[in-house]
Amino acid sequence: MSRSKYRKLLAGIAVGALTMGLAACSGGGGRGGGVDADGNSTVIWSTWGTADELTRFEEFNKDFMKRHPDIKVKLQPVAAYGDYHSKLLAQLTSNTAPDVFYVGDDMIGQFVDSGRLMPLKDLMDSKDSKTKHDDFFPGLFGAAEKDDEVFAAPNDSNPDVLWYDKEALKAAGVTEDPATLAENGQWTTDKYLEMNAKLHDANLTGSMFWNYWATHWSWLSSQGIDAPYDDAGAFVANKDADTVAAMQQLGDLFQDGTFVVADTLPDGAGADSVFVTHKAGFFVQGRYTIGTLTSAGVQDSYDIVRWPTPDGEPAPTGVAASYLAINGKTKVKDAAFTFWTEFLSAEGQVFRLQGGGNAVPSIKGADEVVLEDGYPAHAQTFLDMRDVGFEDYAAEARVPGLPVAISEEFQKLYEGKTDAQQSLDTVAKLVKERSKK
Repeated sequence: MSRSKYRKLLAGIAVGALTMGLAACSGGGGRGGGVDADGNSTVIWSTWGTADELTRFEEFNKDFMKRHPDIKVKLQPVAAYGDYHSKLLAQLTSNTAPDVFYVGDDMIGQFVDSGRLMPLKDLMDSKDSKTKHDDFFPGLFGAAEKDDEVFAAPNDSNPDVLWYDKEALKAAGVTEDPATLAENGQWTTDKYLEMNAKLHDANLTGSMFWNYWATHWSWLSSQGIDAPYDDAGAFVANKDADTVAAMQQLGDLFQDGTFVVADTLPDGAGADSVFVTHKAGFFVQGRYTIGTLTSAGVQDSYDIVRWPTPDGEPAPTGVAASYLAINGKTKVKDAAFTFWTEFLSAEGQVFRLQGGGNAVPSIKGADEVVLEDGYPAHAQTFLDMRDVGFEDYAAEARVPGLPVAISEEFQKLYEGKTDAQQSLDTVAKLVKERSKK
């Protein structure tokens, strides 16, 4: 299931559970882990993940317990992301939530506002911390920070890079290599759109994008447009002529079929299938795409490049992340923090992500896992984009269902049902109305 589909599911389930469930919460301690008669602690933690990911997490648990024989760690996994947050919210409501847990970037702002997460700033600055605040790349915190306090930290990240298919580009008559152009400061918007036009003329898809915040806001940022929100959190993009023009350009490219919304492709002929069969030039995704390409045995035909810009110089673009938080009502605060800080540390991220991991470290000192296999050829691009990238704007991410509603409005633009000014005006109204609730 795509990220955008996950968000639509969460909009109908988890957001409602958060609104109703947290309002019904009563006092009392959480029933996560505890301390036994010998003074040993048990930390219960939860996350979603594939079978391979959960196996790696269990391996981390075993390694952690060898180093901390006085702390027992138990994983409560939820296989499907779409089920995860609704289950966690129900646990928070009934005071049975785990001590430590993942939170998706589309939900972290709402969890922070719930008041159920432990403040972490002082703990991160303590002598026992292996994860100082400044060790993380600042653009990744997003809505996990509020009022100069930290309530969660990014466990890893995934910059939305432009994967490209060298075979598809060659079939369309493209002779220049995007990554080489980027290295020489020549990866311009004009050059990128020229390649997309050739792909379209060759009856191939130019570029595929998922319809979520990182697509529309990365397009604006890469084209040198100011952030859509002002410092006070008000949406101002609809009042800026350059923003309107850039969004109209994006909409036109979807409308004429040069760009494709990956979410709308039919089952059985989805974006992954289109890409591995050399029917599209570019696919905007994260490092997890390596698994898709290697499984299909076509990895040698692909590489990555950053988003194009008008002048060919790098610009900040979206970086997806998930977060690790601590239950504010945990009975094992010290043990929970020990697990939390070691899981997020450079050593912890290397342990979790090495050997074909599907993400990019969120902390300094762990970059080796991205470069270890030399794949893709320009793997350094993941790191460069992470270093200057950004998570979804806090003014948007904190409002239940707002990122999904904005994406749905832009879908109308991509289908030609509205123009950019109309969509941006509607988004401005959505932000204003929903932010008051």
